[in-house]
Amino acid sequence: MKASELRNLTIEELRKKEEELRRKLLSLRIKKKIEGLKNPMEIRQIKRDIARILTVIREKELRGES
Repeated sequence: MKASELRNLTIEELRKKEEELRRKLLSLRIKKKIEGLKNPMEIRQIKRDIARILTVIREKELRGES
């Protein structure tokens, strides 16, 4: 997911996407402990996507967008 794609979304859509990614991250962490993952880098990528979303949300808040 690229930051340029995220900038086209509203803050509400970004927050929904963040919540979705956090749930996916939680399920991946649980799956990792129980049975292991085929692609452990997926956890790292989701963390980065969450950070990108939070950055874009903060940028929009500072600009006064809704």
